[in-house]
Amino acid sequence: MPFGPPAIKLASGSEEVPAPAPSAKKPAAVHADAYPIDLATALRLADAGNLQVAYAREQIRQALARADRADVLWLPSIRAGVGFNNHEGAIQNVAGGQINTNRGAVYFGAGATGYGNGSPTVPGIYANFSLADAIFQPLAAQQLIGCRQQAAAAVQNDTLLRVALAYLDLLRANQEATIAGESRDLTRQLADLTGNYAKAGEGLQADADRMQTELTVRLNDVERAAEGVQSASARLVQLLRLDPATPLNPLEPTIVPIEMAPVGMPLRQLIAEGLSQRPELAENRMLVGEAAARLRREEVAPLLPNVILGISEGDLSAGQGDSFANLQDRFDLDAIAYWELRNFGFGDRAAQHEVRSQMQQAQIRQFDVADQIAREVVESYAQIQSRRTEIETARRGIQSAIDSHRRNLERIQAAKGLPIEALQSVQALAQARREYLRTLIDYDAAQFSLYRALGSPVLHYADKTAPPSGNAQPGDREPIRAQTPSPGHD
Repeated sequence: MPFGPPAIKLASGSEEVPAPAPSAKKPAAVHADAYPIDLATALRLADAGNLQVAYAREQIRQALARADRADVLWLPSIRAGVGFNNHEGAIQNVAGGQINTNRGAVYFGAGATGYGNGSPTVPGIYANFSLADAIFQPLAAQQLIGCRQQAAAAVQNDTLLRVALAYLDLLRANQEATIAGESRDLTRQLADLTGNYAKAGEGLQADADRMQTELTVRLNDVERAAEGVQSASARLVQLLRLDPATPLNPLEPTIVPIEMAPVGMPLRQLIAEGLSQRPELAENRMLVGEAAARLRREEVAPLLPNVILGISEGDLSAGQGDSFANLQDRFDLDAIAYWELRNFGFGDRAAQHEVRSQMQQAQIRQFDVADQIAREVVESYAQIQSRRTEIETARRGIQSAIDSHRRNLERIQAAKGLPIEALQSVQALAQARREYLRTLIDYDAAQFSLYRALGSPVLHYADKTAPPSGNAQPGDREPIRAQTPSPGHD
């Protein structure tokens, strides 16, 4: 019984590693109405529809609106309306005496409620602002816009990394289902052989019972693997905001190591690259700048005036009793500038201390983020270096497991051994395949993590890659796939 499955290629020109033989039909773990999808499309769907990315972008729009409002803080408001006033009975005149009178007034135009010798209660053109706010609020608002933009970039990077890792989990689950199916088939073969040996009197019934027990375990492994595929698909569907009732099926037939992060650079240079490119650091720098603008505002606020401007023009008709004068034009102008020392100056000092503390907090947070970025770069770099070695070790383990299984089968075919003696080799082969799968997934995950740690969104990697072609089976739905060129085309 020869055993010669196809091979997984690590990279162009690298040594081949045996892999589970692909089935001509869909694996049992793949749902009949599953949508095929590739990594590039998954990343683009996340960039376009993920709720966290959308929320971060809405925060940018909010910051832009605040900046627009700060830019027009000094512009007056325009008001128009009509007002009626009526008084009957005692009232005090300007000289201080009390008199009885019956009077009324009607006013309409730019403003409202104009009567007596004072300006209209509601001026037609009205402005009331602090000159310090008019100068420094736009500066702080611009810093906040940059802060929100960098925060959105960080959310995008984090979300795309989560999607890439979720896609790797889906690949892992599908490969584990393939491994479980292969192990089940090999175990079923041995169970049938062991049963035949027992019936022919060339083996023990106890061995046949043990093989049947082992087969039930392998059958449950297949079911658990199918459950894992569905769970991994559901997690990716949630991130992409697709139909939760329709599972996803990755287009890639297997997993290979990817090379996307510049691991050939010295580690210190990689750390410097991360510190210069990560949007989180830029976000905190702009938070410091925003706090600095607000601090400057609090420092100069007692020296700059507050401005009040009121302009009204309309028609007034007033008189005593039922006798009203004819409508006549009326114009009022009030322009006021006043200086304020809040709470004898203690309020201003407290406000300065508060904003200065906020600026210090942003600076401390900036140092903390820089330390975190350096740690992420070093950690991902170390993982890549270690897991590259693990891949080579796992490859050798698969070859040894295949050789062991082949030799066991040859002994059985030569009537030099019993089928149950090959059971351990089947178990070792499945374990070796899972170990190799783990090392590949962990290596690719470390590559994505380092790429993100350096400040580059994983979507950039997807833009440079082409989707696989020719992997869909007859009867499959149209794959969810990015519109990118095929390999070898510009």
